[in-house]
Amino acid sequence: METKEGTFQKQQQDVPGVQSEMNPVPDCGEETYKGNNRLRGRRVLVTGGDSGIGRAVTIAMFREGADVCISYLPSEKKDADSLKCLLEKEIKNTSGGGSGGGTTTCGGKFEMIQGDLTCEKFCKDLVEETKNRLGGLDTLVLVAGKQCAKNCITEITTEQLMETFQVNVFSMFHIVKAALPHLSKGSTITTTTSIEAFSGSPFLLDYATSKGAIVSFTQSLSKQVAHRGIRVNSVAPGPVWTPIEISGGYPQDKLSTFGKNTPMGRAGQPSEVAPMYVFLASCDSTYCTGDIFPVTGGKHL
Repeated sequence: METKEGTFQKQQQDVPGVQSEMNPVPDCGEETYKGNNRLRGRRVLVTGGDSGIGRAVTIAMFREGADVCISYLPSEKKDADSLKCLLEKEIKNTSGGGSGGGTTTCGGKFEMIQGDLTCEKFCKDLVEETKNRLGGLDTLVLVAGKQCAKNCITEITTEQLMETFQVNVFSMFHIVKAALPHLSKGSTITTTTSIEAFSGSPFLLDYATSKGAIVSFTQSLSKQVAHRGIRVNSVAPGPVWTPIEISGGYPQDKLSTFGKNTPMGRAGQPSEVAPMYVFLASCDSTYCTGDIFPVTGGKHL
């Protein structure tokens, strides 16, 4: 997944970035992930499902038999449309007796809802619309995030600070609050923190702080809803090749060494993170709640 020299090429896009225009294009499991009916009957909302980790999670859960609805920004429409084309082709092939991509099964529905997670009203409407389109809701997968690299705290504007927390933290509160009345025993909520919450890079101060808040949110909420049979966990990825890295989330002068400081000596791909989300949404993790699951290439939290 890397260039011939073993490094990623310098490349810059406007926020939030278009995955299909990256070099190399991240691997989200389009050609490799094979489902095994682990999530048949699940109705899933994935935020930021058009690209990166969210896209990989969407593909994996759909191929595991779940009905999935994603949220995405208007500027991410190109990636969202390509995902829709991929999954609708699989629905058609499955109904016709064939198989699509790397799948052995797929969900019956795939839906997309466009909007901005910094808007509280959209977060609430997103939950209601997802429930209506899928006929219910039992699985939240909160992946969408904002990351903007700045070398010094003095460079972080109030606007950037607010937007980082609005996307990474506040939207999570709004969505979970709106969704809880619809969730029942066996439902799951999976948030997305980061290794940055435990070992923050000097150029990701506001991002690392927001990811630390997600750890606390996950652990506190898990205790609040455990008596209802709802499980809440979080995935903590390490360096993973996504559009965030080429749209201001990682310093361009450090891109050539992105992921090299892991014991595995490379960055991860979204397809390598998605199976953890599948595990946490499935019946295989029924004794897990309030936990943080690292997918870091060997770096310790």
